[in-house]
Amino acid sequence: FPRIKARIRSFSLITCSKSQSALSVSMCGIFAVCHDPSRPCAKYDVGKAQEHSLRQYHRGPDCRGSYVHPQTGDILCHERLAIMDLSCVQPLMGSSQDHQVVHNGEIYNHVSLRKNELADKQLRTTCDSEVIIFLYEKLRDGSFCNLLDGVFAFALICDGEFMAARDPLGVKQMYYGIDREGRYLFSNEMKSIEDITGETKLAPFPPGHYYQPDKGFVRYYQPLWFDHRLCTKDADLTLLRQSLIDATIKRLMSDAPIAILLSGGLDSSLVSAIAAREMRRLGLPIHSFAVGVDGNSPDAVAARTVAKFIGTDHHEVHFTLEEGIAIIDKLVWHLETYDVTSIRASTPMYILSEYIRKMGIKVVLSGEGSDEIFGGYLYFHNAPNEEEFQKETIERVLHLYTADCLRADKSCMAHSVEVRVPFLDKKFLDVSIMTKPHDKQPKAFMGRNVEKYLIRKAFDVEEDPYLPREILWRQKEQFSDGVGYSWIDGLIGFCASQITDEELASASSTFPINTPHSKEALYMRKIFHKHFPSDEAARTVRKWIPKWQANQDPSGRASLVHLNSTASPADKPAHQSIPQGRTQHA
Repeated sequence: FPRIKARIRSFSLITCSKSQSALSVSMCGIFAVCHDPSRPCAKYDVGKAQEHSLRQYHRGPDCRGSYVHPQTGDILCHERLAIMDLSCVQPLMGSSQDHQVVHNGEIYNHVSLRKNELADKQLRTTCDSEVIIFLYEKLRDGSFCNLLDGVFAFALICDGEFMAARDPLGVKQMYYGIDREGRYLFSNEMKSIEDITGETKLAPFPPGHYYQPDKGFVRYYQPLWFDHRLCTKDADLTLLRQSLIDATIKRLMSDAPIAILLSGGLDSSLVSAIAAREMRRLGLPIHSFAVGVDGNSPDAVAARTVAKFIGTDHHEVHFTLEEGIAIIDKLVWHLETYDVTSIRASTPMYILSEYIRKMGIKVVLSGEGSDEIFGGYLYFHNAPNEEEFQKETIERVLHLYTADCLRADKSCMAHSVEVRVPFLDKKFLDVSIMTKPHDKQPKAFMGRNVEKYLIRKAFDVEEDPYLPREILWRQKEQFSDGVGYSWIDGLIGFCASQITDEELASASSTFPINTPHSKEALYMRKIFHKHFPSDEAARTVRKWIPKWQANQDPSGRASLVHLNSTASPADKPAHQSIPQGRTQHA
């Protein structure tokens, strides 16, 4: 890849003192094979399983492990990114040799589980992953996933029983497929199984579910907010603020060096401000990172303001249009999507994570999830009523695994960097989503309607401010816009030069599944098809499309609400008037 221009201060490896609550972080790639006992077939070859698991080498380049059950032939493979406890190699064994687990993610309450639910068990390591196999031994029921406070994609074998599971919202990526012999295959990334199961069955593993051969897929996560009609609680700003503080501090537990992704937007700025306070209290170095096309991009300017205010050692990475375009092919292979929004936003994140990893950082905090929870995207200004607003926020949260969670996980794990997302903490979700929609909809502030009013108000504390007010009340930018408008405009122009009008006109016959409707979308789709040619692979992708506006471009500037809108007044829905203080742009 081309050398990316950057302005980076001198940097030394960050270290963290290990404490009782520290995690032996399970950053990795997992691969598993489960044989259907009702369909006898040849045992899957373990050498082939290891070969396919290795396609996720970037997720865990430090060491490998595997286990094969002697009777069932079920297989567990693991690619590990080592942090500090190098003796803790997965698969991890339970109380006997045929009890094994592979896990990608973090279990933040593993110390509490050891002291309480597993007090009678003799665990061998300090690794958070170990509690998974011991909980299954004790309870023998997949609903034990509700006891886990964290994010995870795991597979286990216990006395010949097989189980796989994914965290409540799909923060960790996971896919499954069924081959011609009826065997189920599981992996963090589709590339490990697409050429095996792409002609039969291939799909994302549903978040909040576990799988067992005799039960199929079973939903274990069912919060009250799944029903939007129950979201009627009055706003509690103190509880909301404290819940996010707790969620952020919880995600600082680690043996590994931790830093902050500070885009300059509201969400990453809040997470950064909270994390900086706690890291300073612990005596840890505080490093923040931002990316943009230059130092004048909207997010870069705001990020510098925040970094100075909260006191981080701030680093900026700049990239050119040509450098961004040059990595698109490889990026699509990593992302496993053709969704335009995800690719636009993942390009700067991919470039940034490469620099972060070279500096010795393996874990970063980020602000994904807030826009979905609080209706932060500008199209939410167009919601026809409170009920539709609330339904759309829940719909967006439940499909984060196809969009922002996918982007954050895969674009950073491409360089072996783990992303943690405090806004998607289960307790914080219960507080925020259960709040009635009237308190969350955009409200007037300083002459204009402001999105995410509730979370802004919760942190607008005069006596001990977390952020400068100009940042706290700054207008929302899509991440791909905020790195610099020239990135999106240039990418659209480049794709237009690569696709002919005739190609776009025949797109429906070339790609009947999720047919691309722009030259940019068709360009991305052709790259995806080159890497993942099966129809099943194409069906795994969900396109991100804004609601309640005629212009389907995912850029925030496609909304009339944006201060630099590129939309036409004709793009506004019939029920929506142009907000006060806005200028109509032709």
